[in-house]
Amino acid sequence: MSEPEQSDEPGEDAFGREVRRKEDRKVRARRDRDRSVWFFLGMMGLVGWSVAVPTLIGVALGAWADRYATGRISWTLTGLVVGATIGCITAWFWVRRESGGRDDED
Repeated sequence: MSEPEQSDEPGEDAFGREVRRKEDRKVRARRDRDRSVWFFLGMMGLVGWSVAVPTLIGVALGAWADRYATGRISWTLTGLVVGATIGCITAWFWVRRESGGRDDED
C-alpha cells in the first residue's frame, strides 16, 4: 500500500486518509457491481473442485499404498489429510487471486 501524502494542515492528515479509504471502497464497489450471482456460484464451484480433486487423488494414492504396504500407518487416511490440505491451500490461492489480493478492513 502506498504511503499517504503529507498535508500542510495538522488535522487534515487523518481526515485525508479517511476520505481516501472511503473513496477506494466506493471505487471497488463500482468495479465489482457487474459481478452477478453466477460469478459467485462459479467461485463456489471452483473452490469446491479445487478442494475435492486433490482430496480424492490423495485417497486414491493412499488406498493404492495400503494395498501394497503393510504396517501400522493408514495411507488412505494420510492421503486424505494431505490431499485436503493441498486442496484448501489451492482454494485459498484462487479466492485470494479473484479478490484482487486485497484484505478488506471493513
